[in-house]
Amino acid sequence: MLRKNVLKLMVSALLVTSCTGLTVSASSVPQTPSSTASNTVTQGVREKKYKNFISEDAESITIRDKRDKEVTLKKKPKRVVCAFNSYLDLWYEAGGSVIAKVTESEDKLVPESDGAETIGSATTLSLEKVLSLEPDLVILSPSLKAHQEMADQLEEAGVSVLLVDSKKFEDYLFFADVCLTLNEREDLYKPLIEDVVKEKEDIISKIPMDRKPKIAVFYASQKDVKLRTSMDGTGEMLKDLNTENIADVIEDKNIVPFSMEKVIEEDPDFIFVQLTGSDKKAIEETLKKETEEKEEFASLKAVKNGNYILLPKDLYLYKPNSRYPEAYRGLAGILYPDLFPMTIEPVTFNE
Repeated sequence: MLRKNVLKLMVSALLVTSCTGLTVSASSVPQTPSSTASNTVTQGVREKKYKNFISEDAESITIRDKRDKEVTLKKKPKRVVCAFNSYLDLWYEAGGSVIAKVTESEDKLVPESDGAETIGSATTLSLEKVLSLEPDLVILSPSLKAHQEMADQLEEAGVSVLLVDSKKFEDYLFFADVCLTLNEREDLYKPLIEDVVKEKEDIISKIPMDRKPKIAVFYASQKDVKLRTSMDGTGEMLKDLNTENIADVIEDKNIVPFSMEKVIEEDPDFIFVQLTGSDKKAIEETLKKETEEKEEFASLKAVKNGNYILLPKDLYLYKPNSRYPEAYRGLAGILYPDLFPMTIEPVTFNE
C-alpha cells in the first residue's frame, strides 16, 4: 500500500549557465559542401554531430525523422502546435513557443505555455482541429500510432511535422539540437546539450564498477503490470549506472510481460515502480493485486530492505530532457547512497 505521507522531494536544480560567446562563427566551421557527408551541413553554420541531420542552410534544415523519411523544415516557425506534452518544455527551453498544446499533466507543467490554446489530449486530436489553427509546424510523437497517421495527413495538407523520438539519451541530444536549430538559438547549445552531456558523464564516471545491483522496473497501469527493460528511458539510465535488469533476458523489447515467478526467482536488490495513467487509485489497486497480495512478495530482498520504490513521474515517466543529469543523480543516490547524495528522495511503499 502506498505510504500516505509522501516524503519530501529534494530536487537539485539544474543550473543554466551563461552562454555568452558560445555561437560558432562561420570562419570556425569547415567550408564543406553538404553532399560530402550525411551529417555535414552547409557553410556558415555549426556542423551537426548527429547522423539524422542531413543538411542545413540559412532558411531550413533537412533531417531524417522516425519514419526514416527525409523532411525539410523551415526555421523560425511562428505557429507551432505541440501535440505531445513531454516535448513541450524542451521546445520552450530551446527558444520556441506554441499557439496550441494538449492537456498537460500536473506532474509536468510548463507555465510558459499558459496562454496557448488547449486542443484535447495527445490521443484525442482531430485533424480538422489542428488544421483550423493554420500551423506552420506540428510536433508529434512517433510512439503514438495516431500521430504517425496524422503526420502523413498533415503533410498532404502542406503542414510541416516534426516526428522525432526521444526514448534514449542520444535521441534527446538530437531532438534538442533540432529544436535549437529551428529556433536559431545557438546561444543555448551549451546549457541544453554540452553541459547536460558533461554532467551525465561525470556522474557515470563515479559509478563503482565492482558493484552491479540487480533491479526490476514495474510499469503499472490500470489494466496490468509489466516489466521495463534497459532499451530506453529509465531502463537506459539504470543500465548506465551499472545495474542488471532482470527483464533484459525475457524478451528483446522495451516492455515485457510481468512474471512474479521471474521476480521471485531473480530476487532483485531494487524494485522501481512507474505508474502510468490518470486514475491513480485504480492503478494502485492493480499493482497491489499483481504484487503485494502475492504470498512471496514480502520475502523479496528489495521489499525487506525498503528498496521497493515509486519513482516521480516528471523525471522517470515523462521525458527528463534537459533534466537528465538530475534524473541520473536521483537514481545514483538510491543505488549508491554511500557515494552520491540523495538529490531526490522517492516515495516508497510499505511492506
